[in-house]
Amino acid sequence: MTLVKSLFEDLDNVIKRDPAARNRLEIFLAYPGVHAIWGHRISHRLWSNGHKLIARIISNLMRTFTGIEIHPGAKIGRRFFIDHGMGVVIGATSVIGDDVLIYHDVTIGGTGTKRGKRHPTIGNDVIIGAGARVLGDISIGDGSRISSNSIITVDLPPRTIHDKALSFDI
Repeated sequence: MTLVKSLFEDLDNVIKRDPAARNRLEIFLAYPGVHAIWGHRISHRLWSNGHKLIARIISNLMRTFTGIEIHPGAKIGRRFFIDHGMGVVIGATSVIGDDVLIYHDVTIGGTGTKRGKRHPTIGNDVIIGAGARVLGDISIGDGSRISSNSIITVDLPPRTIHDKALSFDI
């Protein structure tokens, strides 16, 4: 997909998912979630090509401007939308599928200091509510819905509707 087609796909995705979005120009100029994902795509490409320092610098600049922190190593699919993105954190080994929507203050993070895969894998067509914490090397199945302020540290099968405040293994 060309850069221009990808840009329009992102803008149209916001129009589809956000009833407050009025037009492409407004989204292009004033949606920090879109800016963060565009910055991530640049930093991820640099990261993947071995330019780790410049990738981290761009990632840090995007965090400063948007309040959204996405590690350049994270793998993110198409039509990803962060609505009201302030406080979102996405860790280095996270994998996020296509058509995922997350709201503000979501953490997709790790739970330890081990090397290797330590962040969640989020399937396609997943919605994660505001304030949710999805932690550790776990999988969230396609089509799942996670309610606001949930803490998820266990795998969720596809099409799970998670509406409990807490969900972890003790």
